[in-house]
Formats: sequence, structure tokens, C-alpha cells
Amino acid sequence: MPQQQFGLIGLAVMGENLALNVERNGFPIAVYNRTRAKTDAFMAERAQGRQVVAAFTPEELVASLERPRRILIMVKAGAPVDAVIQQLKPMLEPGDVLIDGGNSLYGDTVRRTEELEAVGLRFIGMGVSGGEEGALNGPSLMPGGTEAAYKDLSPILTKIAAQVDDGPCVTYIGPGGAGHYVKMVHNGIEYGDMQLIAEAYDLLKNVLGLSHTELHQVFSEWNTTDELNSFLIEITAEIFTYVDPDTQQPLVELILDKAGQKGTGRWTVMSALELGVPIPTITAAVNARITSSFKDERVKASQILTGPTATFSGDKQAFIGKVRDALYCSKICSYAQGMALMSAASQEFKFNLNLSEISRIWKGGCIIRAGFLDKIKSAFADDPALANLLLAPEFRQTILDRQDAWREVMATAAQLGIPVPAFSASLDYFDSYRRDRLPQNLTQAQRDFFGAHTYQRIDKEGTFHTEWTAINESNS
Repeated sequence: MPQQQFGLIGLAVMGENLALNVERNGFPIAVYNRTRAKTDAFMAERAQGRQVVAAFTPEELVASLERPRRILIMVKAGAPVDAVIQQLKPMLEPGDVLIDGGNSLYGDTVRRTEELEAVGLRFIGMGVSGGEEGALNGPSLMPGGTEAAYKDLSPILTKIAAQVDDGPCVTYIGPGGAGHYVKMVHNGIEYGDMQLIAEAYDLLKNVLGLSHTELHQVFSEWNTTDELNSFLIEITAEIFTYVDPDTQQPLVELILDKAGQKGTGRWTVMSALELGVPIPTITAAVNARITSSFKDERVKASQILTGPTATFSGDKQAFIGKVRDALYCSKICSYAQGMALMSAASQEFKFNLNLSEISRIWKGGCIIRAGFLDKIKSAFADDPALANLLLAPEFRQTILDRQDAWREVMATAAQLGIPVPAFSASLDYFDSYRRDRLPQNLTQAQRDFFGAHTYQRIDKEGTFHTEWTAINESNS
């Protein structure tokens, strides 16, 4: 019996779809799942008639693969990944490749890479974005780890990835945990994007009173523009058309307003704090999900705490345009923060990230795919050392042209009591970044006053400390 070219462990929906994607692109595959019933069902239904071989033990899976073996692990992040690796390790030979395609913490990937390379095995930590549909028809893939292993896998990965005008949506990201780090930041940007869209919806619905038919029309129109054309805007427009068959009400309004999260957004914020990189839009998005989880408290508070009673009296169509501009400006800031974080991580961890190429592979397959990623790709191609996306001519002028509308939306939201934490964080980020002087001179004075932490001066070289109380006493 001929041996299979690829192996996969873990037949949840993502695993199944990736297996079918690999097989459809000409690579016979062997699959294994810890629960045999799952494997049986997959083989009897979706895999029927395909070049898919079922293995019912890890030993069978390994024995069914040609050398060097290539095995994709699609199990829950954390301890389950370690368990699978330890189970496979004694059966493998030098040169074999293991790929972790889950949302693993990049530090775990670094550890696993070092452990496996020490015994001659190769390891790839690969971010996979695109959800179930992307896994089946072409995801964005972010593989990092042993470069030689990527070269061995590239004939497969370039076939199964999403295809865009300038190539497949996969590239070698960098050594160690680079792939999973970039996927983590991708998810952080995704958090920001989703929160910004939710805030735009809140403004249009609760300030202007747009119906769901009108919301569908607005978001559909926005999706035709160069600025906002994206997967998330597209599916948002579609969501507004779905009517619950039981109640005949828009389904979105029947969904409990408690957002879940799997941890990658929180990890992004934690990494940014450790590296000293401000990502306020992404942080605001994570906080918004956390705040939403306090549903019972919010319901009680709504009966006690009151807000403004004013209503909107301006031009509705003009305000819709201003919300669109505010959304785009805020979106630019969110991506700028993610890119700045990856740049800092690249230096700290020696990932050698190519931000232009990363932007390119996000153009197709992934959740944050958007038309304006071409502009981001070009900005970093033109200037690989670009300190911040806000400084690129294209984006600088975009915000300068739209900032009046952005500020008016913020003012209206504040006057009417509509929370827009991500919009606001984005504007604060822009305003802080463009200022040549911030009030942290006072912060430094306070730190020196109570803790002798010292400060620097703008008119003299060196580090200084002042006995603030003594000076005040001598002047009294």
C-alpha cells in the first residue's frame, strides 16, 4: 500500500476541513483522532471516495506516512499539544516534521521547538486564520520555527493556502515562536476590528435609529469602498438580514450581549505591556468583552445610573458618512498598533519579521482580510524601517482629511452617552502620537517627589533629583 504524504491529528471541524483541503490539492493524507467514532464518521461521510486513510492509533498514523513524516496537530492549545508530542516523539525519526496548527502561546512554541530540535526532529508553530470556511477552501497560514522544515512543507502549504493576486497567503514568518506570535497579534487586531464595527453599529442604531434593513444597506455600501471593504464588514451586512424563524425578529437583537474570548486578545495585551508598546485600541476591545460579561450587574446598574436624555437632531446621512470616516481612521490606528507591536517583538526575539509580507498573506483567507491591506503592504515595502503606520504618506493624509468627522462622532457619542471605547482609544492614540509634548513631565515630577525616581531635563544633560519639600520649606 503506498504511503501517505501528510498526516493530521485532531478531527474537529478545523482539522477535518484542513484534511480535505490537503487531499483536494493532491496530497494523500492519513488522519487520526483520539475518539474512534469521530474518525469513523469522517471516513464514512466527508472523506468517502477521497485519498484519505484512517489510522486508529498514533502508531498506525506514523507507519502510514512517507519519510520525512509531516504531521499536523490540530488539538486544543496547551497541555493537549504537549501530550500529543510526547506520544509521537518515540515513534519519529530525525528529519520528521511536527506542525502545531492551533492557537498556541508563542512561548510554548519556542519551548517545543528547542526540545524537538535537540533530538533531531523539526517543529513548526503555524497560525491558521480563516475559520472553518478558510480551513476548507484556503486559509491564511503563518508558519514559524525551523526554516528547513518550512521549505520541506512549502509545496503543500502554498497549495492549501488562500490565493490572492500576488501569490499564496503563506510565507515563512521567522524562527521559534514567530508564527504563533504573528497569529496572536493578528487576533488582537481582529478584536479591535470587531469592537470598532460593533461601536459603529451602536451609533447607527441607537443614535440614528436605523432599522436592520437600513443597517444592512449601510454596511453593504461600506463594503464596496476601498477603505472598508473587508470580510468582517461583509459578514456584518449579512448578519442584519437574518430573521429568527421563531420570533420573526432580527436574530442579532436576540443574542445575549456577552462576548466570549479564547485568550489570544488578552495574550496580545500582555505581550504589549511586557514589551512597552501601546496598543490602546486592542486593549479597549479586550476590556469591552470583559465588561460585556458583567451582564447581571449592568442590568441592575441601568436601573440606577442615568445618562444623557438628549437626542440626535442633525443630518442623518451626513452623520453616517462621519461614522464611516471615524471607523476607517480608528481601524488604521488599530493596525498601526499591531504592526508596531510586531516590530518590537521582532527586535526583542530576533524574529526578523517582514511586515510587508505579513500584510500580504493577510489579504486572503483570514478573518481580518481587507482591501486596505494592499496599502499597508506597500507602506512597509516602500519603507521597511517605518516606525509607525500613521507616518506613511497614504495613511497620514487619510487621517488628516477625516479627523474633523472623527472628532465630531466622538463628541456626539459623549453627548448622547454611547460608549465607544475603541473609537476613543484610537483617537487618543493618534492625538498622543502626534504631540511633541505630553503631560508626563508632571508624572516624572510626582515620581521624583514621592520616590526619588529622578528625572531628565529638556535644557540640560544628565539625570536629576530634587528635594521638593526642602525647597518649598526654604521658600516659605
